[in-house]
Amino acid sequence: MADVKLNKDIFGLEVKNHELLKLAYTAYLANSRSAAAKTLKRGEVRGGGKKPWRQKGTGRARFGSTRNPIWRHGGVAFGPTGEQNFKIKLTKNMKRGAVVQALSLANQAKKIFIGADFAPAEGKVKETFAYRDDLVKTAGYKPLQRGCRVLLVVPEKSDLILRATRNIPELKVVRPTYLNVFDILNADAVVITKSALPLIEEWLGVKEEK
Repeated sequence: MADVKLNKDIFGLEVKNHELLKLAYTAYLANSRSAAAKTLKRGEVRGGGKKPWRQKGTGRARFGSTRNPIWRHGGVAFGPTGEQNFKIKLTKNMKRGAVVQALSLANQAKKIFIGADFAPAEGKVKETFAYRDDLVKTAGYKPLQRGCRVLLVVPEKSDLILRATRNIPELKVVRPTYLNVFDILNADAVVITKSALPLIEEWLGVKEEK
């Protein structure tokens, strides 16, 4: 929508370096990571209760269990325990500052589009495709064509919106307060509905330009 003016404090910021973006991007991936890997220690491997041979007189090295880490089928020394913490904490100002930088870079790359409010009446996928095709037709938004990764920002995720979009793998729907650097930078196009734009400005603590 050409009549909407984007706030320069959010979409026109000059990004001098990408250190904050890198940190926020890494933090998103780290916080999404789960400590699923776990190995068995010496005392957790089944068996090995009997001493393999007597302590002295055999000429061989002394061993108390066949589940020693240096033995085959033995335990793992210093392996993952499943209790690792990969979380990276960022302050609120750092998170929002990184989002502002990401939106500014996306706007410079001409990936920011302001669309009409998305309100599917029946919650069908064809309504989502019709909404996207209408944007392509009326404004010539090439990054919105089918197959491109689109991030759609709506004020609220209603049941009808979820039903109409959940089977489209290249489309992700988020609310303004759930915007993050990972989704913005990886999207081919960021579509912000007209009613979601003031909510983004409110969340980022920037007043709307008149």
